This record gives sequence, structure tokens and C-alpha cells, in this order.
Amino acid sequence: MLNEYVIARLETMCKRLDDIDAELASGIDFSKAIILNKERTGMEDSVKLYKEYKKNEEDYKEAELTSKDQDKDMAQMGLDEMARIRALQDQMEAKIQESLLPKDANDDKNVIMEIRGAVGGDEANIFAGDLYRMYMKYADKKGWKYQAIDEEPTSLGGYSLVSLKIKGKGAYSRLKFESGAHRVQRVPVTEKSGRLQTSTATVLVMPEIKNEEIKINQSDLQIDTYRSSGAGGQNVNKTESAVRITHIPSGIVVTCQIERDQLSNKETAMELLRARLQAKNDEEKNSKLDAERKLKVGTGERSEKIRTYNYPQNRVTDHRIGFTVNTLDRVMDGDLDAILDALQEANQKDLILQQAKESQGK
Repeated sequence: MLNEYVIARLETMCKRLDDIDAELASGIDFSKAIILNKERTGMEDSVKLYKEYKKNEEDYKEAELTSKDQDKDMAQMGLDEMARIRALQDQMEAKIQESLLPKDANDDKNVIMEIRGAVGGDEANIFAGDLYRMYMKYADKKGWKYQAIDEEPTSLGGYSLVSLKIKGKGAYSRLKFESGAHRVQRVPVTEKSGRLQTSTATVLVMPEIKNEEIKINQSDLQIDTYRSSGAGGQNVNKTESAVRITHIPSGIVVTCQIERDQLSNKETAMELLRARLQAKNDEEKNSKLDAERKLKVGTGERSEKIRTYNYPQNRVTDHRIGFTVNTLDRVMDGDLDAILDALQEANQKDLILQQAKESQGK
């Protein structure tokens, strides 16, 4: 059964939805209609589920009366219907609780991702390249588009740094828990004696931030140009098309050398800078870890790993939720849904538990 606090909250939402509908029907101006429609969208799913829940409760009462009928067949029909409705209500309660969870405003945004080789030298950089390809393959499976922002390739086929944008509906909602230190255990191609080595690469996932969402003073920027060393052939390297932007107040430095012209590189670097600044602001606001942040923390040290990729055992383990799959080969081929589903489910359970604690205190 839904507790009194949740029911009171839902009843308030029902009344508010009716008030909004009445106000929209009264012929208000366009700008106010946009605001009200946004508010309406945020509660209509919960209200719809709650009305269905209340209808089921009425049906249950009727079935309960039928179960007391003198006719045994009718009474059994009533009992069967009571059992069916109660099972349905249990599912409805879970859906209602989920619908009431706080929405992440960034969930439908595109993603800016940075992957760096961390601990382990050449092998860490090679693993960073493996993760880069893993996320691109996952994007392909989801039908998302991706675009490199910056690449610092190494001689052995890895990357000391690679950053990219992934564009697709719900991209951030699926990938936001990938931030942190990813650990690999395998025999590196650079290891002649065949010894198992442990290395790490770090992943940072940020929502794409539009220009109007965060203001940057041009006077706070130091912009340098230089010749690109990335892809694009000799034409790229002949001109100073690569761009490095330093945000002086925060010390954040971003670069882009993927595009063929300086202006395009500058625009792409500014996208990365906005995302980095927003991530820094969010981290400062959320210094006290909440349920989501527990799944995002990580700096790249071995002791702060969020996930281990064990090649000899073909195993991937996410240490935050104790989830393991023995399909590492498929995971590296972009088959990430089982892990990401488990992370989202764990986060929802944390939020529901947190919500229940808050409701008990009211």
C-alpha cells in the first residue's frame, strides 16, 4: 500500500493538474502556456498511474464483496480477482514510486566524454583506446552519432587522452554512471615475459551544455593556436588550426585539433570548456555525496576503481553495485546494456529508499 505521505503528494498533484488544465483552457499568453505545459509534463505520468491505481482499488472492493457470495463459484471468482488485482497493485506501486523520483534535467542531453590513460604507462593508454572503441560501438548499437573532439594518440595504438561528443536521445541517462577509474587486468602486448599487469584509465562523462546555459567571459580566456598533430593529413599540419583554450579563473585547459580549420576547432573546444565548467560547478554543489554521486566518483587511482575488466577470466565487475558478467569480449564489443541497466536499477532503488526516509520524517 502507498503510504499517507505519497498519497497526499499524489492528491496534490491531481488537483494541481486540474488547475493547470483550467488555466490553459482560459486563453493565457504563449510564454505562460509554455511554463505551465512544462510543469504539467512533469506530473502527468504520476497522476495517470495514480488514477489507475485508485480505479484498481475500487475494483478490489467489488471483488471482495463477490468473494463473500453464497454461490461458491461466484465466491471463487471474487477471490481470483482479488489476487489478480493485488498483484497488479504491487506493480503499480513500484511504477508510481519510480515516477515520483526526482528527474535529472540532463538525462536527454548529448554527452561529452573524456578518456585518459592513467596508471600503467603504455598499457593504460592502450586500454584508454579500447574503452574509446567500446563506447563508439555502443553508440553504434543505440543508433547514436559520435564525433571526436580531441585525440592524443600514442605510438602503440592507444591514447593518452581522447575526448568525444555522443549525440542521441537519452545518451546522458545511459552513460552518466561511467565516470570514474576503469581497471584492466591482462597480459599487455608490451610485456615479453607474459606477466599479468593491472592498469587504469579514467572516464569523465558530462552533459553537453548550451551556450546560454553557462556564461563565459571572453576576458577570462587565453586562446592559443598551434599546428595540429592529429588526423587530417598534411593540410592540417601546415597551418595553425589546432586550438588550446585556458580558462584562467578555474585553470581548466581544453584543446581541439580534429577539425580542418581554426574556427571549427575553437567552437568545439568551447563546447568542451562549457561542459568541464558545468561539471566543476556541479561537483562543488554536490560535495555531500548523494545516491547518484556514489556511482560517479573517481580520480583514476587503482584504489578508487569503479569497474574491473579481467581478460584471463573474461569477466567484468562493477564494484559499486557488486555486479559481474562473464562476457568481457561482448562488453568490449559494445554490449553494455546489462551493466548500464543494473546501474540504473541500483540508482533507482537508492533514490526510492532516500525518498522513503524523507517521507517517514514528515
